[in-house]
Amino acid sequence: MDAPFVFGKIASGIEFTDRSAETKNLISNFNSGSNNILISPRRWGKSSLVAKAADLAHKKNKKLVFCFIDLYNVRTEEQFYQTLVQQILKATSGKLDEMLATARKYIGQFMPKFTINPGDSGSMSLSLDWKEIERQPDEILNLAEKIAISKKIRIIICIDEFQNISEFLYPIAFQKKLRANWQRHQNTSYCLYGSKRHMLLNVFSSPSAPFYKFGNLILLEKISASDLASFIIKRFLDTGKKIEPEEALLLAEKVECHTYYVQQLAQQAWLRTNKSCNASIVEDSFESLLNQLSLLFQIQTDSLPATQINFMKAVIENVIKLSSTEVIRKYHLGTSANVIRIRKALIDKEIIDIQSDKIMFLDPMYKQWLKGYFYRN
Repeated sequence: MDAPFVFGKIASGIEFTDRSAETKNLISNFNSGSNNILISPRRWGKSSLVAKAADLAHKKNKKLVFCFIDLYNVRTEEQFYQTLVQQILKATSGKLDEMLATARKYIGQFMPKFTINPGDSGSMSLSLDWKEIERQPDEILNLAEKIAISKKIRIIICIDEFQNISEFLYPIAFQKKLRANWQRHQNTSYCLYGSKRHMLLNVFSSPSAPFYKFGNLILLEKISASDLASFIIKRFLDTGKKIEPEEALLLAEKVECHTYYVQQLAQQAWLRTNKSCNASIVEDSFESLLNQLSLLFQIQTDSLPATQINFMKAVIENVIKLSSTEVIRKYHLGTSANVIRIRKALIDKEIIDIQSDKIMFLDPMYKQWLKGYFYRN
């Protein structure tokens, strides 16, 4: 029997952890043609949420066509255009010959090479003339809108890891080009999301940024412990096993309701359960998972300078006034100016984040490992 919990890939169907309010909100925005900006730390389920809402919206309205783009490995403006064109063509063309005809009609001047493998319906190779695109980028940026009008459909372009555009050679100029074109679209809307919260907030919430007030800003919250417990109980029951509400709640709280780790820990507990999962199984599963991650966390910590390691220790020990003379001396943080640099460096490395003026670890298992193993030594 396959384990009923999923992590490390898009969760769908019964594997999807309840986010009914957020799902309904996204579907409503998709139907209204609103742009959406979705922000949360990594592995909180953004991609699964968008995929779920898109699937439900498309089932109710076949005129809604979704185009999914991941910018994780996209580091240049040229790569962005290449990826954008390729995914739009795939999303809006049912057959390969239709895809080729659409490409020739709208961007023929940019295509010195377009090849299709007849033996594989999903295989195509598209090469664009970068020099020509540099002269006419608007043609590419308006491609989805032109196709939507021609085919009388609505296109929603969903772009994951959108913050990567901040690493392009001329990020502000590029963002201005995107905004200038995309804000005029009536038949194409955008759902932009990513995991580097501070970078995305800079892109979308700064009044001086090109994408300021581009769409509905959604700061994704953690799923409540009670909702996660209900999900865990149901998935156990679906496979003929049992876990009581108290133990299911314990499981969710052990990993601070971090969606990815809830699924992973629940799988560990499920595998150890014959008929009924108890608190001892949950605790043993947690320690086993922590041990599995230990080498990864050790390598990560070894790469950090001593001042950053000391700073994290102060945070774990609930020190509040990190810039005070006493704290700087006790934890060997250097100077008050250095404390600010340390905090920024750890935020940039996605180890910590600031929420409501409180420092939080983005990876609860890493925090537990530091607390229970690293700093104990």
